[in-house]
Amino acid sequence: MRRPAASAATGLPVASAAARLPVASAATGLPAASAATGLRVILLAAVVAWAGIWPQPAGAADRSAQLAVPPTPLAAHRALYTLTLDTGGNGTGSDVIGASGRMGYDVIDACDGWATHQQLDMMVVNSDGQNIHMVSDYTTWEAKDGLSFRFHTRQTTDDAVTSQIDGDAKVDGSGGPGTAHYTSPKDTTKPLPQGTLFPMAHTAALLAAARAGKKFIALPLFDGTSEEGAEDTSVVVLNTKPPEATPYPLLSALASARVHLAFFERTPSAITPDYEVSMRYWENGVADALRMDFGDFVMDAKLSELKLQPHHC
Repeated sequence: MRRPAASAATGLPVASAAARLPVASAATGLPAASAATGLRVILLAAVVAWAGIWPQPAGAADRSAQLAVPPTPLAAHRALYTLTLDTGGNGTGSDVIGASGRMGYDVIDACDGWATHQQLDMMVVNSDGQNIHMVSDYTTWEAKDGLSFRFHTRQTTDDAVTSQIDGDAKVDGSGGPGTAHYTSPKDTTKPLPQGTLFPMAHTAALLAAARAGKKFIALPLFDGTSEEGAEDTSVVVLNTKPPEATPYPLLSALASARVHLAFFERTPSAITPDYEVSMRYWENGVADALRMDFGDFVMDAKLSELKLQPHHC
């Protein structure tokens, strides 16, 4: 899943980690985060829970986790989420007094790649009583070998376009460095560090680490939601659960893990995250119970509809 974005003008989220779903970063999924951040949900770690642990370069073990064939493959699926304001999570002095909305996340198996589409539609009410309508649209294609990626992000506030980012990226072989090429808002390129993962590969690495019993991994991620290139991600696996009954039969036979993700700029001074998200991930990449922390307010996302997508091969 990818992570939702925030508007520099309002300080409020404008976009979809998703997702960053869950990305998810699937990649966790699910939604870019505050003023200078984009929408990763989905894909989608409270620093106080792991104070003193900061992002480190990706290691060979973490890259091998990405490349390992999972016992349960990632699922092509469509997930809908209901968003509500977490009134207990708002920061002191928050200007947000109300918020609600919905988020949709589609993952399509396109044979040699994964196609994803995430949309976040949210209404936020500030302390002046002003209603702010924010929509973020995020579309990607990612090769299953993890070497190439295309992205499009469009964010609007009250129907006015506030941001649009388009381009493509590639890495030079598994674990190698790479390059991101932006075509909008301006034509430019950014180098990607060694070990950079794209969103679906990032989700696969996270799930593989949880299955292996790891509690912490740090990996560079590029998802195209920021004009600044790759970011560092720190992932904490808070707990794992064996299969248990859920409202969705396709999840009830699967193990799951509660994870916490934090997204950092790749600068020496970046000691606090731009955005944080926690969620429960099932081993097929479906996410639920997201808690998206935008700094001055927190949104909860609950899975309301889930269905598998047909293969398009």
